[in-house]
Amino acid sequence: MSFRIRQATLLDLDTLAPLFDGYRQFYGQPTDLSRARDFLAERFHHHESLVLLALDEHGAGLGFTQLYPLFSSVRTVRTWLLNDLFVAAPARRQGVAAALLKAAAENAHALGAASLSLSTALDNAPAQALYESLGWQRDRQFCEYSLTL
Repeated sequence: MSFRIRQATLLDLDTLAPLFDGYRQFYGQPTDLSRARDFLAERFHHHESLVLLALDEHGAGLGFTQLYPLFSSVRTVRTWLLNDLFVAAPARRQGVAAALLKAAAENAHALGAASLSLSTALDNAPAQALYESLGWQRDRQFCEYSLTL
């Protein structure tokens, strides 16, 4: 399969929103294309994230990754959170996810990031294997917590 990856813009909402909706459904959320589109539009309007989009040779969306800028106070550096990674079912196992991860690292590095971080479900062995094959290291020092507000 031939594909390319580029930074998405507001003009890509029609291509990106269905992928984002699929991503949310993968994590158990009900389909809501309008909500997906509105959420992404807000990120673009406020320059709050970097979205990389994988497209096939005809311009159809295959997958995406979304990164959010962060800072490490302890290390006094900029970092990025790779928050979302999704590849549409027909495009899986064809190198799209790996290419998106590599592009994310290249873009974050070019923007001055010292590191990237991500989290995945404990039972998502295929994703963990992919991350580790690309040099990502599992954190064995810290526990992650969240607080629902």
